[in-house]
Amino acid sequence: MASFQEIRVALAGNPNCGKSSLFNGLTGARQKVGNFSGVTIEKYEGYVDYREYRIRFIDLPGTYSLTPYSPEELVTRKFLIEESPDVVVNVLEGPNLERNLLLTTQLMEMEVDLLVALNMYDEVEERGIEIDVKQLQRLLGCHIIPTSAKKKQGLDVLLDHVIRVYEGDIEIEKNKLGFRQGVESAIEEIAGLLALESELSTFSAHWLAIKLLENDREVYSLVKEYPVWVKVELVLQKAIKETGSLYKSDPEIIITEDRYAFIRGAMQECVRMPQEGRVSLTDHVDRIVLNRVLGLPIFFCIVWLIFHMTFTLGTPLMEGLDFLFGSFAAVVSPLLPNDTLRSVIVDGIIAGVGGVLIFLPNIILLFLGLSFLEASGYMARAAFVVDKVMHRFGLHGKSFIPMITGFGCSIPAIMATRTLKSRSDRLATIMIIPFMSCGAKLPVYILLAGAFFKPAVAANVMFGIYMLGVIIGLFSALIMKKTFLKSESEPFVMELPPYRWPTLTSVFFQSNIKAMMYVRKAGTVILFAVLLIWVVSNYPRNSALDGALEKQVAAIELSDAPLVEKQAAIIEAGDRVNARQLEYSIAGRAGKLMEPLIRPLGFDWRIGVALVTGLAAKEVVVSTMGTIYSLGKTGESSSELKTILKNDPAFGKATALSLMVFVLLYIPCVAAVGVMRKEIGNWQAIVLYSSYSMTVAWIFSFITYRLAQWVV
Repeated sequence: MASFQEIRVALAGNPNCGKSSLFNGLTGARQKVGNFSGVTIEKYEGYVDYREYRIRFIDLPGTYSLTPYSPEELVTRKFLIEESPDVVVNVLEGPNLERNLLLTTQLMEMEVDLLVALNMYDEVEERGIEIDVKQLQRLLGCHIIPTSAKKKQGLDVLLDHVIRVYEGDIEIEKNKLGFRQGVESAIEEIAGLLALESELSTFSAHWLAIKLLENDREVYSLVKEYPVWVKVELVLQKAIKETGSLYKSDPEIIITEDRYAFIRGAMQECVRMPQEGRVSLTDHVDRIVLNRVLGLPIFFCIVWLIFHMTFTLGTPLMEGLDFLFGSFAAVVSPLLPNDTLRSVIVDGIIAGVGGVLIFLPNIILLFLGLSFLEASGYMARAAFVVDKVMHRFGLHGKSFIPMITGFGCSIPAIMATRTLKSRSDRLATIMIIPFMSCGAKLPVYILLAGAFFKPAVAANVMFGIYMLGVIIGLFSALIMKKTFLKSESEPFVMELPPYRWPTLTSVFFQSNIKAMMYVRKAGTVILFAVLLIWVVSNYPRNSALDGALEKQVAAIELSDAPLVEKQAAIIEAGDRVNARQLEYSIAGRAGKLMEPLIRPLGFDWRIGVALVTGLAAKEVVVSTMGTIYSLGKTGESSSELKTILKNDPAFGKATALSLMVFVLLYIPCVAAVGVMRKEIGNWQAIVLYSSYSMTVAWIFSFITYRLAQWVV
């Protein structure tokens, strides 16, 4: 195996600039996903072996600047400073160059080894935009490579330039970014002082000086720890005084104005836009999807179609996986002579973990739909469309993005609320995100809807469950904003990117990540939960019941009945004893204890046990039911949980609907509760929220059960 020298490359850019598509195009399948240190923001890494190098790319979170206000900005800046990548590739969106250049100017100030990928260059040419790349290179002080991640153009040239920058083989003039005289001289003076402090040598003295003049809190805290601060502070005070008298403003505003002046000058000098009057495809589509009357119905239709796709296309695949696991159980069962081991493997692991994994196709289809909407540019429009509705419930339009993210997983959705500047908006949004039905709840809905309703009706039931969560979440927010979270919502300002046909590689990559997270959870948390449930569902054993079963079996075998009738009688006797053993177990006793509380909802003690274990992860509700219900059966169909529930006299459509509503609304998984605690900052609010969500879940589940008994 050849040995490669490694080059670490950071990809930095604005949201929607095609950075992740470029990352996928460069690295292909050689990727891994983790988290940046100390935060739940995902970290994507991948590599490509090119010439004699292994070039390792780190896809940094999309951000508009390096001012550390949002988690994405903080993570990106911290990585660039502390990890010191060999090369930084700034990905610019060619058709929207002016908006992207603010981040570029801040990277120039950091004095990193910079390379620019002018992405979506195919769109630049299609729109008739003329960019003088050579002149722009002189202004930015770095090489610019036109690329198209969608058409995989310019990727090899980009890799060649990464190597050239790393080897120091590129000579280019210093960038032309500068500031007004008083500010520029202050930057030089402060940088000169900071350069004398050896312990600050890992930072660019020029960048530290700019940040101090911008009143950057983090840099202030850093520099104040060193003796040089005494001299630096004098220069800062002098600069503030001089700029105030000269420009009637402070250095922070002047630096920002000069950055934008540089950007405007670069655009005027290097970019020629086509004559106005051409109406783009984005304009045509937006006239329809952003229409005051049609916008909201179109949004609901799109969401409805996604759920129909999830159920109708996923059902045959799910049934195929169910058949495979059932066949696997039928093959394995005779090979295990030990009753206990057979029960652990067949009734525990295969029925529990397999009962969760069969829903993987539906999970993938749901995430494919959501990823497609986000990558196409429609999701931002959806936030814009629902903004007026959100304001009626006291929320900001930006709250919609975390809410939609909550359909995938509550944890990143809760983290995404950091983009909301108002604390009351943040808290209200955090509190209602668990009402958005996360992907972990989907297996419960598919199981119950598939068992008791026809496919077309089942998809509508699922859509109704999701919309119920949204409606209850919005009214809960209204109650909060009218009582203890009173505040004025901010006006809605959000970028609407142009529509693009998403690259299938990127969409499949995002969906694959979520699917693998689901599979890993099935192999770890759910497997552990399944084994624990099997233990508490089997022990302690009632030896008297086992003895009675042996006598019944012996009596049946000695009878003169036909063989088929004997086998049926033995299975029936085993089912009765297994059911009584289950009630005698720890799980059975705990379930019986809570049964009076949940009986009005149509639930028996078995469902109660499943709901308790669902606090670990909502998928465990299905695996627990698979384990508990199959323990009460000894026939060949014991692995088919859907069939068992359909034939169970204690279950029915009313119970199924009631259970779906309860799973939708009750406390989320412990991981999500932990993130809520971290974001909110105290346990009292979490206790209050938990009490509220359990109360809401009980009330709406009760109403659903009673109405369903009457209607269905």
